[in-house]
Amino acid sequence: MIGKEKKLAIYMEGNLDSIYAKMGYGVMRYSENPIVCVIDSDYAGKNVNEVIDQPFEIPIVSSVEKAIEMGAEVMVLGLAPTGGKLPDTWVPEVEKALILGMSLINGLHDHLADRFAGLLKADRPEQVIWDVRKPVTDYAIARARACALPNKRVLMIGTDMAVGKMTSGLEIYKWIKEQGIPTDFLATGQIGITVTGKGIPLDAIKVDQASGAVEHMVLGTADKDIVFIEGQGSLLHPGSTATLPLLRGSCPTHLILCHRGEMTTLRDVPDIKIPPFNEVIELYEALAHACGSFPKAKTVGIALNTSKLSEDEALKVIEKIENETGLPVTDVVRFGAEKLGRTLL
Repeated sequence: MIGKEKKLAIYMEGNLDSIYAKMGYGVMRYSENPIVCVIDSDYAGKNVNEVIDQPFEIPIVSSVEKAIEMGAEVMVLGLAPTGGKLPDTWVPEVEKALILGMSLINGLHDHLADRFAGLLKADRPEQVIWDVRKPVTDYAIARARACALPNKRVLMIGTDMAVGKMTSGLEIYKWIKEQGIPTDFLATGQIGITVTGKGIPLDAIKVDQASGAVEHMVLGTADKDIVFIEGQGSLLHPGSTATLPLLRGSCPTHLILCHRGEMTTLRDVPDIKIPPFNEVIELYEALAHACGSFPKAKTVGIALNTSKLSEDEALKVIEKIENETGLPVTDVVRFGAEKLGRTLL
């Protein structure tokens, strides 16, 4: 575990403006640790908000050495590529950071603690390699025990992968928490775990234990009034298997559908069109209910990611989808989370 006081440098070499940079963006937006810089030699000398459409005035430096000069103690690997492999070009810089005494936060599927443990300094017990996606235990088979909990369990669902399920969930969770309501956010992916310090790496858990892992986590929040479960994948995506264990393990009472405002097809499978929202909602609710085997889960709102749209375009899309579905719709980053938060109260 990395202490909240440790200063971070986010390693993004060659990928600050990449579609695979969401790990880095998530840490910039939500980490409680101070972030002293981003490492990407392509843009050294600039701030992040000068390079990408993200509101982070974080300086960009060219090397690990420069980051250490600025006080960085921990290097975060800010890439989440398909397959989760450590790029070969990153290996020398990872080794250098460890040799120079930095800790490492790794959200890739590649487990680096075993591979690079020999570079850790014996006289620095606080220096660690945290493989975020490494499961820490085996889990019992799920038994739908979450059905008996009296709280509201809100599962973030999506029309596709990478549409903002974690971001939307965290924003609404923060708004609910600010109202003084006992609440929690349960991370199920590497970014959520990194920024909250807890959770399960769902895509690294054996498939027959995945629902049990979610159930185990949800049962630990019985004292909270509202619990947000980070969504993964999509029922519409042919490569996604994560949504069903989330539904079965959490036995949700409420669903919030997440969508990228400009999308009409899946991002990396453009032959698959996204159906009308009401049909998507009906699919998720029917699967959650399973012909009466589980409690009904009601979709209470739609969270849009409108970062690719102008504000005027975003407002028009929001109005269109509200008229289509009869549900409250907003971009919780752009316009705030209150509109969707209040639907849960």
